[in-house]
Amino acid sequence: MTELLTHSASDTSSSARHWVDQLPEPALLVDAEQDVILALNPALGRLLGVSRGSLTGSSCTRLFRGQGPMLIAFTEETLYRGSAWSRDFSLTHRDGQTVELEISASRAGEPDEHVMLLLLRDSNRLRVRRERHDANHCHRGGLLEWRRIEELFKDMERENQLILHAVGEGIYGVDAEGRATFVNPAAERMLGWRSDELMGRVVHRVMHHSHEDGSLFPLNQCPIYEAFRNGSVMRVDEDWFWRKDGSGFPVEYTSTPIMDNGHPVGAVLVFRDVSQRHQAQKQLQKALEEVESLKHKLEIENAYLQEELSAEYHFHEIVGQSDAIKAIVRRIGLVAPTDANVLVTGESGTGKELIARAIHHAGSRQERPLIRVNCAAIPKDLFESEFFGHVKGAFTGAINDRIGRFELADGGTLFLDEVGEIPIELQGKLLRVLQDQEFERVGENLTRRVDVRVIAATNLDLQVAVAEKLFREDLYFRLNVFPIESVPLRQRTEDIPMLAQEFLQRACTRFNRPGLTLTNRDVEQLQHYHWPGNVRELENVIERQVITANGRLDFDLVGRDTAGTKQALASDAPPRHSGAQVKTLQEMQKLEHDNLVRALVAAGGRVSGQDGAAALLGIKPTTLASRLKKSGINAASFKTTDAEAESRSR
Repeated sequence: MTELLTHSASDTSSSARHWVDQLPEPALLVDAEQDVILALNPALGRLLGVSRGSLTGSSCTRLFRGQGPMLIAFTEETLYRGSAWSRDFSLTHRDGQTVELEISASRAGEPDEHVMLLLLRDSNRLRVRRERHDANHCHRGGLLEWRRIEELFKDMERENQLILHAVGEGIYGVDAEGRATFVNPAAERMLGWRSDELMGRVVHRVMHHSHEDGSLFPLNQCPIYEAFRNGSVMRVDEDWFWRKDGSGFPVEYTSTPIMDNGHPVGAVLVFRDVSQRHQAQKQLQKALEEVESLKHKLEIENAYLQEELSAEYHFHEIVGQSDAIKAIVRRIGLVAPTDANVLVTGESGTGKELIARAIHHAGSRQERPLIRVNCAAIPKDLFESEFFGHVKGAFTGAINDRIGRFELADGGTLFLDEVGEIPIELQGKLLRVLQDQEFERVGENLTRRVDVRVIAATNLDLQVAVAEKLFREDLYFRLNVFPIESVPLRQRTEDIPMLAQEFLQRACTRFNRPGLTLTNRDVEQLQHYHWPGNVRELENVIERQVITANGRLDFDLVGRDTAGTKQALASDAPPRHSGAQVKTLQEMQKLEHDNLVRALVAAGGRVSGQDGAAALLGIKPTTLASRLKKSGINAASFKTTDAEAESRSR
């Protein structure tokens, strides 16, 4: 070989072939400057399936077809450094198959010559040789190693057999490849596999192959294998094992590595079925959610009831002995035991809410709350949310779920005060709840059922509103199942002494003013006043007198009384302008009031229509309704039957 390298390129033709022929691996002698193959050995010919003569003297670049740039760079590296190595080249066998190469190259000849010797090795054959060598090595040493490890597991199994059979937890062992080495009876019972069916099988593929939802659980992510890969104990509180019958169950387990001479050779896994615990946790969670829901509902009810208790009600029970009050009490006694809807009508301040509370407390729903909704105080955009509730994100500002008043009143009574103020476009949804007792929260598709009794109240004439298309007729009939009229105070003046005394005692206690009493003159003054604000106004007057009283009461109703009661009682002196034909504001209001009453009497209590009071007065029904409300007149109290109307016309 040394002789070959010292000859010039021109003298190497025969000697080079001799030396190249002796090489055991495919070899190629190339003149890089002339791009000529000087010699090649039979091994290269066999590698490519060609004869040496067909390649000797041919171009090296043509031999490495399509790899010219890499060949130039490889040649320059060899000539510059004296040697080079590469796995980037390949040649084509005569049958068309590509031969991947591993090439070692070195300079040959003198330094000023450009001759290279290339040793070409088949990469696939090299890989096969290395694998065969490794296999032989493992085979020689592995038999003893595997036998030793097997004996280790056998000894461990014998020593711990009693313990394995006694414990209630499932226990099994795996070797370094994850194959089962032993399985205790508890594991057999839980998994449904016999020990002999699992021995030697990769346990992960048998019972740990997928998650609870069925998604694939790759073996390289299994925590059990992690234990003997890094030699650490792995504790998993929640996982899923699959039984032989295809069913699964939740488990918790601990995987402990088995060490031998400082190296992990397997693991022991202890697991237990936690199905009952999971079921108990789910039941507990469900119970907690129900408790939380009830707690939230009770908090809302409590806040509502606290609000109701702190509000200033007129009185806690119906006070009076007039025929009107007795009639109301009788009607309350009739309707309270039923679940019928009630419509309470009457002027403002007459105690419509008191009637609703009396109906609720006398009925079977008294153990559940009476939920009050002031329809006149709810913004139009929030009616639906206030009545039916909403879910989080249903609209801007809905940061949490909210229970509506209907759901809050489930099992109890819902009092809709000022029901005539509900927008016409929302009355249909209210009608549906009254008919079907079903609703959906805003932003939710879930239909909820409730059991709610509805009591509605209004100071408007809903029949007029129906005629003017401001109130749905079907909703009116649904609410007006059992009507009750709250009589104005001026029509039951005999109740004023009792009411005044009740309010006086309450106000004295509230404002710490003892010793005040009502005189006959006080009662007479109160009974002669018109009371457009009804019972609410009477209570306010009493409270104001208690606050300002200096040892005795002095009801100054001048300017409040359209009849001028105070002026008649105070002095007999003629007024300064007694002869002037000028009427005071109070007199004008009295005239208008009397004129409206006469019109209603003539029309039999009808407001609209050809024979209605509005037509008699020459004004619109809506204008008349507004004036009646302002004057505190209830048109319904003037209604007459057809027979009465005919008798009056005669």
